[in-house]
Amino acid sequence: MSIGAISPSSPGPTPARDTPPVQTAAATKPAAAPPSSTTNLTPEALKLIDQLKARDTEVRQHEQAHMATAGGLAVSGASYTYQRGPNGVSYAIGGEVHIDTSPGGTPEETIARARTIQAAALAPADPSGADRSVAAQAQQMETQARAELAQQQTQAATGRIQSAYGTRQQEAPKLDVYA
Repeated sequence: MSIGAISPSSPGPTPARDTPPVQTAAATKPAAAPPSSTTNLTPEALKLIDQLKARDTEVRQHEQAHMATAGGLAVSGASYTYQRGPNGVSYAIGGEVHIDTSPGGTPEETIARARTIQAAALAPADPSGADRSVAAQAQQMETQARAELAQQQTQAATGRIQSAYGTRQQEAPKLDVYA
């Protein structure tokens, strides 16, 4: 299961991934060379680059928050979905962090893991729908582990009572009435 699936959408319209860089004609530069700066881009392209830069920063911070909170449960680093901007640079527009969501060996360990998973899922300032779903699953895993732990504790208490009072069945008290 993964968390941190921040959807690959940006606040404004985005061009197709194969859109070539937008350039104005320049007599002094060869047409085949990629732009070395953003000075040859249209105002619309510059605005798109600013949006992509902001999205890239947001996505990277979002995934870093997941990784920092997940600790040892993070299976790998963040993976990103990229979009190439009009300047030829790739910007992260989506990402995810894979987290080990398997239960622990004991109910206590499962409870601790579930809390860590939930904290990691909700770590970013603005958790995505996928983040909230993982947090809900972790909450359910914790609830099940707590129920199992309570059952184990009840069985242990029953065993202690039986050993304290002996294991044989007590007969119901009899009342002998003589008239």
